[in-house]
Amino acid sequence: MPKVSVIIPAYNAEKTIRETIETVRQQTFPDWEIIIINDGSKDKTLEIVASIEDERIKVFSYENSGLSMARNRGISKANGEYIALLDADDLWTPDKLELQLLAFNNNPQAGVAYSWTYFMDVDEQGKVTSLHPSNPYAFAGNVYENLLISDFIHSGSNTLILKQAIDTVGEFDPTLKSCEDWDYWLRLATRWHFVVVPKHQIYYRRSPNSMSSKVEIMKAAALMSIDKAYQAAPPNLQHLKSLTMTNFHKYCASLYLQHRPDFDGINQAQQHLRSAISIQPQTLLDKVTQKLILKLLLQRVFPKQVSQYLMQKIRQPAASNSGLKL
Repeated sequence: MPKVSVIIPAYNAEKTIRETIETVRQQTFPDWEIIIINDGSKDKTLEIVASIEDERIKVFSYENSGLSMARNRGISKANGEYIALLDADDLWTPDKLELQLLAFNNNPQAGVAYSWTYFMDVDEQGKVTSLHPSNPYAFAGNVYENLLISDFIHSGSNTLILKQAIDTVGEFDPTLKSCEDWDYWLRLATRWHFVVVPKHQIYYRRSPNSMSSKVEIMKAAALMSIDKAYQAAPPNLQHLKSLTMTNFHKYCASLYLQHRPDFDGINQAQQHLRSAISIQPQTLLDKVTQKLILKLLLQRVFPKQVSQYLMQKIRQPAASNSGLKL
């Protein structure tokens, strides 16, 4: 039986699936299986997967049912002691599994290991246009309160989860069309300790077309997740909701500024920033808020191409230090 089951849901992933599979095959820890859930793909996803000769890869095909259901199906097929989730367009550093398993060995009470993330923006041709690292969060142990405030794990491609921990919290919520990861991490955090690998090991790919069409969906799902989270939160943590809502509005402003830089999107970003500042005026002292205000002003003052160029220059230094080679 493999130590780790890597679950890759795939829907029309022909442009990225080979590279994503290779990022697993290049892991320094070799005792794994890949379970690919073909979620009703209509392109060449299956052909590409079939062309990769590796007996550790298993493929199961279903009608399209969405990301949460695909993950649930993958978990049901998994044989590993640990479950690693990986979206079909994301990447890992070669030492991702090795270091997360080491973190488990050093923290036997933990049920979830996570690392830091690179946000990798790509153009329509798949070329990397910008790469910037997530904040170096070091929350460990009981992280429920930290997660309630914001999803510092950032993507479903990040965590390595003890199968025993998954068995205690059940499946991903298929009614959520976005933010299903955050909902799941919160449920795990109510029962299990988390451990962090202090290294950027996940490359989270964001393409302009896919993101721009999902902004409204992501915003609505985030609100649903917040309501669900605070319905389950104990009374002594209800006061944190104002901070969560501040982070929600900053999150929405960021989505609009980056993926909807049209007149309506800029107006939406401005409204969300105003809401964040109204709820918590001290957020003006936060560097994230200050950067969002700067981006908003750039898009208000300069033509679209100029503002996008300037924002890319602001983010550019991270890419040169990442070691990413594509």
